[in-house]
Amino acid sequence: MIANEDWLVIGIITSSHGVAGKLNIKSLSDFEERFTQPGERWIQKNDEEPMLCKLTSGFQKPGKESFIISLDGVKDRNEADKLKQYKLLVKSNDIPKLKDNEFHINQLLDLDVKLSFNNELRVVGKVVDLITENNNLIVVKLSKNNKNVLIPFVKEIVTTIDEKNNFLIIDPPKGLLDL
Repeated sequence: MIANEDWLVIGIITSSHGVAGKLNIKSLSDFEERFTQPGERWIQKNDEEPMLCKLTSGFQKPGKESFIISLDGVKDRNEADKLKQYKLLVKSNDIPKLKDNEFHINQLLDLDVKLSFNNELRVVGKVVDLITENNNLIVVKLSKNNKNVLIPFVKEIVTTIDEKNNFLIIDPPKGLLDL
């Protein structure tokens, strides 16, 4: 068995598509090839043990962040309907190569968040979650009051990421950290 932290959820099966067993997938990944290139994937219902499956084909819906995929062995609408709300997974070590200054979401979790005060860096919180639904936001738990704030993950605000030393530096607009 592989521990939960060894899996990445890349999508959620939302419904069947047509009568031939195709599936609608809501993408939780920035990597289209995870839904279009055939190969091993896993599906998981709730917190049950993931089951190996084979992606045979897939394409992105035009203008959408969703995909239509085919899994080996899912031959009709009834079989596809049974997979609604299953998660589509890959192993966490199956990470596409990134360009410079690109990061996988899980690389940002637990990083200290620092802010410059009078040319001195001070820890003001920790990254506790990420929201990638419509905008890329990091959820920072502030040290001073244990409250969570949402920080846009844009280079103008998150100015530096030092993964080696486990911190990132922010330059927030006035009032963003005031609660």
